[in-house]
Amino acid sequence: MRVVVVGGGISGLVLAQGLHARGTDVTLLEAAARPGGNIQTHRRDGFITEAGPNSFLDREPTLRALAARLGIEERIRTADPAAKRRYLYTGGRLRALPQSPPALLRSDVLPWSAKLRMLGEPLTPPAPGGDESLADFGRRHVGRAATRVLVDAMQTGIYAGDMESLSVAACFPQVAALEKRHRSLLVGMVRARKEKRAAPPPPEGTPSTTGAVASFDGGLGVLVDALAQALGPVLHTGARVVGLRREGPGWRVTVEEAGRREEREADRVVLAVPAHTAAELVRPLDAPLADRLAGIVYAPMAVVHLGFAPGTVPPPDGFGFLVPAAERRRVLGVIHVSSTFPWRTEGGRILYTCLIGGATRPDLVELDEAALVTLAKEELRLMAGVTAEPVFTEAVRWKRGIPQYNRGHLERLAAIDAALAHLPGLSLTGNAYRGVGLTDCVRDATARVDALTR
Repeated sequence: MRVVVVGGGISGLVLAQGLHARGTDVTLLEAAARPGGNIQTHRRDGFITEAGPNSFLDREPTLRALAARLGIEERIRTADPAAKRRYLYTGGRLRALPQSPPALLRSDVLPWSAKLRMLGEPLTPPAPGGDESLADFGRRHVGRAATRVLVDAMQTGIYAGDMESLSVAACFPQVAALEKRHRSLLVGMVRARKEKRAAPPPPEGTPSTTGAVASFDGGLGVLVDALAQALGPVLHTGARVVGLRREGPGWRVTVEEAGRREEREADRVVLAVPAHTAAELVRPLDAPLADRLAGIVYAPMAVVHLGFAPGTVPPPDGFGFLVPAAERRRVLGVIHVSSTFPWRTEGGRILYTCLIGGATRPDLVELDEAALVTLAKEELRLMAGVTAEPVFTEAVRWKRGIPQYNRGHLERLAAIDAALAHLPGLSLTGNAYRGVGLTDCVRDATARVDALTR
């Protein structure tokens, strides 16, 4: 079986490496000069920065198993214990994010009226049916104030979206399943904890995970580099796919590489590219399918790093802070990188990463690098009291940053799957479909390996 994988982001890399390791004749075609997609680790002036994802949550055995196969599991570094402390900017200042229901009752994140409303969560009325927005779901369960502050902050840290548009079933399927089974989230969480304690241990050989925020000792680029090295000549960079057509039981993939255009034959083709790129490739085959893919919108994002010389800024506490949209600030959140991962800076340097734009402020991503740096400095001064001048700055803009699983997303996926059934040998993977995080991509790509080789 010959497989062509189009797209060398993390999904395409994991898929191709998994197939290659099982002896499949696979070719990975990546249009850019380097693999990894928006995973880009930079090292400069004593700082290690990430242009895209900053870390992952170490609770996915599939990622641990992948790292072990690549010989880099020992390079996984969990965050400093202080990273468990997180903050919200709400009511005009930073406040500690409570880590438990009792801590929430003692905190000043919400007024007492909102806390009392949350205590009534077990009396939540049944779901109204249909694809409910995250905002409506939150207001129904915990009230308006808690939704405006806590629910919005939660989704901002993952999707940078508009909670009035996001689908709760698509974005947080486990939460939706909890409600379906127990109606009350609080009751469901209590019962789930009991079930987890009573559950048998995982099968022998299952990789152990920490459940903590983690990265690699040289940044997420360590994973990309290890995958690329394992693939060797299977990976083609600077290879842009410009056409795709059926021929008999197989496929022909037209690719431009090294100044030449050629066709590659394949029994199976997997598109591991952004949804809008996949739409362009499948449009000559199925225009309605292309329209559905093109309808998956992305939130634009800007990532701004501000680095400070040793001694000029007190080390910030905890992982960082998130900013609900109701605060009307110009940053979505700030990561205290040097506190979370101290090994990413040298000699006591301090590093902040500011996240800007998202679905609610896409206009800000249009600013040039200098304006983004100025904006980040001003917001950090106003919200966190950082008045020193940075000695290091870096800004990266992603016009299509994070896929938005808005209402109708699951229905869209079902229609996409139905259309693919009429194009045998063609499949999709990537963060536009069933999970936007790094571990989601690794899990889905690994499942595609199993499906292709069973």
